[in-house]
Formats: sequence, C-alpha cells, structure tokens
Amino acid sequence: MSTPGKGATKKEKKKPIPVKTSLNSPYSTHWSPLEREHKHFILNTLKGKLSAVGLQKQRSRGRSRKKGSKPTEDQKPAPDPAGRVQTPSKPTEPCWTNPAVRKQLAVGINEVTKGLERNELSLVLVCNSVRPAHMTCHLIPLSKTRSVPACQVPSLSESLAGLLGLKCVLALGFRRGAEVFEEVVRAITPVVPPLRVAWIPTDSTAKAEEKLADTLKGQKRKLEDMSDEATGA
Repeated sequence: MSTPGKGATKKEKKKPIPVKTSLNSPYSTHWSPLEREHKHFILNTLKGKLSAVGLQKQRSRGRSRKKGSKPTEDQKPAPDPAGRVQTPSKPTEPCWTNPAVRKQLAVGINEVTKGLERNELSLVLVCNSVRPAHMTCHLIPLSKTRSVPACQVPSLSESLAGLLGLKCVLALGFRRGAEVFEEVVRAITPVVPPLRVAWIPTDSTAKAEEKLADTLKGQKRKLEDMSDEATGA
C-alpha cells in the first residue's frame, strides 16, 4: 500500500496576492482655458525673445562607437615618442550656447516641478500636447499654493522646440530674478488665467468668508444688546 507523500498531507502555502494602496482624489483638477488671442501673444513674445537671445542646445556631430566593437587600425591611438599611449578623447556632451541664460529657465516637467517645490519660479507655461494629460496636473496645485501664474499654452512645444534645439518642450518655467526674461514675465503674467483648485480658497472666497464672519459677529452683538435691555427692563 502506497503512502501519500509529505507534500500531499500538508496544506499548500498560497502565495500572497500583492496589494497596492492608492488614494484617489475626489477633486478633478484642470487647466483654465486660455483665450486664442492671448495664446498668439504669448507664443510670439517667447519666440521673439528666444530668437534675440540665441539660446540653443548643441550636440556633438561625432558618432560614438557601438558598445563591444573593436577600434580599427586607424582609430587606435598612436604611441608618442615618450612611450605613453594617447587615450582617445571622449565625445563632447550636449551644451548650450549661453549657459548663464539657460540657468534662468526650467525646461521640462521635472525641472519645473523641482522649481515649484523650491519656490524658485515666477511663471510656468505648459504645452497641451502632453500625453497622458495627467502628467502635468500636479503642477496646478503646486503653482496655486505658491502664487505662481501658470497656464496651458497650445502649440508651445511646436513653437519653441526648434528654437531651443530640443525635440519637445512640454513645460517651461522662468526662475525668480531672471534678468534676461524679466520683461517677458511682466508682459505674459497679466494674460494668464487664474487657476481654480477646489480645496484651495481663492481671494474672493476668503473675502466672502471674512465678510460673513463679520456679519455673524454683528448679529450676535445685537442679540446680546437686546437681551441686556430686556433683563434691565
């Protein structure tokens, strides 16, 4: 008579099901719409300034060898008379035509996010071609809590990527105290629509709440005065 194996008598241990906890916000954040005429004004202002500054990213033309490929006889470094072997020069990394001006900008979603978290930006512009769209939604409350004007500009990447020598420009931020772009920020800020975040009260809401509180205080004082007069009589 065959005896069952040890594995059959013991209960098989079930693998734990991986569980990932996520919190979904009950509020939906979206960018305030930008008027068409303001869109053209912003794009023309940016293109004119960037063209005048001449800021552009440059890449080295030399192609790097594929990994694992052996250099040919012509590519091998020739020994110098002292007997030392010359090491091949490394390909130059991408650089900007004007690094000082580049430091006054935050280019890309990551740089803009870090700049807002550190409260270093005075203006934020986002392209509407970002996919998926929620990749830039976190910039709305960040800009709102830091009182930074921010808006979504259609065709931002198409208009500026070529001027800057980049493939795309999904977000663009201007750092505080940027002397080169001071006039640009001053000109664009008035046409930026205000951001609306449900859990952050606006100035009008705060004033309305303050006015309501004053009204309630006045009514309470009036009732107290009436009660004092009634008890005195």
